[in-house]
Amino acid sequence: MGLWGVARKALTSGGCLGVCARRYTGRYLCVTSNSGVSALTGLSVKRYSQETVNVPGRLVCYPLPHRTLLKIRGEDTIPFLQGIITNDMNLLEEPGCRALYSHMLNVQGRTLYDIMLYSLIEADAVCGVFLECDSTVKNSILRHLKVYKIRRKVDISPSPELSVWAVLSQRGNSGQQVDKPQLCSPEKALVWEADPRTQDMGWRLVMDSQVDPSDVVPSSEKGDTEEYHRHRYAIGLPEGVKDLPPGVALPLESNLVYMQGISFSKGCYIGQELTARTHHTGVIRKRLMPVRLSAPIQDLEEGAALQTQSGKPAGKHRAGVGELGLSLIRMAHAKEVLTLKPSDDTAVTLEVSVPNWWPKDVPSN
Repeated sequence: MGLWGVARKALTSGGCLGVCARRYTGRYLCVTSNSGVSALTGLSVKRYSQETVNVPGRLVCYPLPHRTLLKIRGEDTIPFLQGIITNDMNLLEEPGCRALYSHMLNVQGRTLYDIMLYSLIEADAVCGVFLECDSTVKNSILRHLKVYKIRRKVDISPSPELSVWAVLSQRGNSGQQVDKPQLCSPEKALVWEADPRTQDMGWRLVMDSQVDPSDVVPSSEKGDTEEYHRHRYAIGLPEGVKDLPPGVALPLESNLVYMQGISFSKGCYIGQELTARTHHTGVIRKRLMPVRLSAPIQDLEEGAALQTQSGKPAGKHRAGVGELGLSLIRMAHAKEVLTLKPSDDTAVTLEVSVPNWWPKDVPSN
């Protein structure tokens, strides 16, 4: 712990939160302490040990039918994507980096799609990536990519024969670093990478749909997709169009910085102007945060308003499973017990928490 404490202090000195230090130190612009985090002053922040744990514990493979893959390959793959995503494609050319999280924005700087990019290694050495996205917007993304393809030398095609899996360790201590498990049949895994958003999301596995994950991940069992979503909501991690509605969600309010999903030094891309301006002004008054409801609500209206006990507007609810969910919270009211009124007028209370994968040096009382 002593060595890590010194390293973390060095990474976060000079007002830098060090949120990008986990993998991409030196390539990202450090996030200064006034970049929206000042609004968290006084919140109770969970802390955890960063000691490495060599044994991952029981592994559970969760099928992700709500995620699908596109294959993008060709000599212009990197410059093509560089101009339409928030992250820096050049990171995928660095040793040891084969997975990237990012958003695609519209010209107003609002999120259209949340995506994952995986380096594609093929025998002909042609540059390429797998693009993971929400399956419900696959056709929209294809149209979006083709609009900006112009004369670029890239081929874009769906990969319906492939499936995406999340592999999570069931070791109880969230936040502890776990070594990447060794596969028993690595040749069957087209992608086997740590989730680039946070270590609490385990690993991403891409295989042919006909392959059973137990034949690839040793000592693993198959989990239920709903449990995967419960895990996401419990730790406050958004994914897909329900959590990040296209044309509505703002990337910095959606914690894109904390999920290692944006570069402020890469140059121009679609939607950059508003995003960069918001970042440099350092004012983020609302954030997407995990919430726990006093009772599950069925058929909740999208964007249902949240209120304080005194009736002040406190944000909007996004999505969830059972009593767990994500809400866009006004930071000034994040410590209060909030109220959600569904259509049947029965008030439900709601408590907000601070994700433990957010920067650890957030001021707290």
